[in-house]
Amino acid sequence: MSTAEEFKAAGNEALKQGDTSKAIENYTKAINADGSNHVYYSNRSAAYLKQGDAHNALEDANACIGLKPDFAKGYSRKGAALHSLKRYNDSIAAYNEGLSRFPSDAGLKKGLEDVNREKENPMGTSSAGGAAGGLFGPQMMAQMAMDPRLRKYLNDPDVMGKIQMVQKNPNLMPTIMSDPKMMEMLSMMMGQEQEEEPSGPAPAPAPKKKEEKKEEKPEEKEEDWSNLSPEERKKKETEKAARLKKEEGNNFYKNKEFEKALAAYDEAIAIDPTNMTFLSNKAAVYFTQKKYDECIAQCMEAIEVGKANRAPFEDRAKAFTRCAKAYQKKKDLVTAIEMCKNAQLEFFDKATQRLLKTLELEKKKSDFAAYQDDEKAEEAKQRGNDHFRKQEWPKAVAEYEEAVKRAPKNAAIRNNLSAALCKIMDFNGARREVEKALEIDPKYVKAWARKGDIEMVMKEFHKAMDSYKAGLELEPNNPSCKQGLQKVTAQINYGRQNMTEEQKKEQAAHAMADPEIQAILQDPVTQQVLRDFAENPSAAQQAMNDPSVAAKIQKLIASGVVETR
Repeated sequence: MSTAEEFKAAGNEALKQGDTSKAIENYTKAINADGSNHVYYSNRSAAYLKQGDAHNALEDANACIGLKPDFAKGYSRKGAALHSLKRYNDSIAAYNEGLSRFPSDAGLKKGLEDVNREKENPMGTSSAGGAAGGLFGPQMMAQMAMDPRLRKYLNDPDVMGKIQMVQKNPNLMPTIMSDPKMMEMLSMMMGQEQEEEPSGPAPAPAPKKKEEKKEEKPEEKEEDWSNLSPEERKKKETEKAARLKKEEGNNFYKNKEFEKALAAYDEAIAIDPTNMTFLSNKAAVYFTQKKYDECIAQCMEAIEVGKANRAPFEDRAKAFTRCAKAYQKKKDLVTAIEMCKNAQLEFFDKATQRLLKTLELEKKKSDFAAYQDDEKAEEAKQRGNDHFRKQEWPKAVAEYEEAVKRAPKNAAIRNNLSAALCKIMDFNGARREVEKALEIDPKYVKAWARKGDIEMVMKEFHKAMDSYKAGLELEPNNPSCKQGLQKVTAQINYGRQNMTEEQKKEQAAHAMADPEIQAILQDPVTQQVLRDFAENPSAAQQAMNDPSVAAKIQKLIASGVVETR
């Protein structure tokens, strides 16, 4: 059976090979084996970020810091995940928190420098450059120089000439797409991922397994009792007789002859009542028979006999652990957890620690389920509504959150919580709640309208348009969705004229991080249409007659990646 460290080593190796899925799988196994080790969360955070899953990377970074606040790399992981999510201020705060503890840490300093640079100039270009030109900013050019696949393009004078053209005038981006080399390079850039090594030393190569040799069981030698006193001889004879009865009971147990096994163990106890092992074996039989009360009683008796006769701590711990498992079967998780903790006090065991964590998780889920109450949820919702009408936003949020805990599957409550979070400017939280509401009820038109409103505020116009249209498909005359669609259309058509270059670059940078936009830009048909707009406008207009093509181009325009003139 592999240990947590072996799983971590396998994860490190997989990450080096670029197999992020396998790396995440192995780090998860390491966490399951030892959930108290902060390094495993740190490494899995790195793997998630490399895979492009910044949200899970952030969760693992927070877990890492929670387990070990004096671990510098935890703050680096958190800062990098927030940076990837374009939450620049939060990322800066994470790096500064780390630097307040570790002022000389080079990784934290470098991360803070990178996020500050991108915040000031999101696409990495000079102020003369636009959104598309930012693809070839200093940071990206440096990454290209380090990538063997992309380095060859930097040595091509023709390619460099076109890059410099776009750096000076981003509006020429559609023109360069007519060059096959440029298209090939852009496709590779879109698929490029940042390398990140997990913390900790490189894993040592796994030792080769030696061929297992079948060892013959040595014959049991008869002990020499000739020099023993009569009392010692009697004690030895008693122990031997009890041991033979125990072995007899073990054989019956293996053959599922449970009553005979219990009888044999009783005989062993009668011969030697000071040995707790025989009582523990009886408890194992009761557990297998699902007689949990008898199992618990037998375990507790075994522990008392063990304490009275100075039995090994490990044996006493095993009895407590079996008792915990019996209480788990009886759904008494509080006592089961207590028994596990008692076992660990007697003798620490990793398997028992895993059982303890499982029990604590089960209890958390059980408490969560027990807390749910639709009637109390409705009461909390009404209190939230009252606070909302009085414009007491924080109190409204608190009541709606209480209502969500009471009724987590109620879409209307989550939509109300989303509205309250908008009022305190927590738009990421508002979007999270409205998306959960739509997971619960995809036909909830109010939630589609709310989602569109939030995306408008976050300048994700292409997503807002989709949300309003989704609501109108369900309810064609819905006023909120109708007005929202009109606003977003006007913003796409005329709003960018009133935006500063900085705002345009920030919008485009945000859109380029969207996997959907990345997929559209990598689509060969879309690439051809964009080339045709520069070289063959009539062919481009003809292609736009295809609704799917038109929708993709419209999405690029709405996101700010492609600008119309």
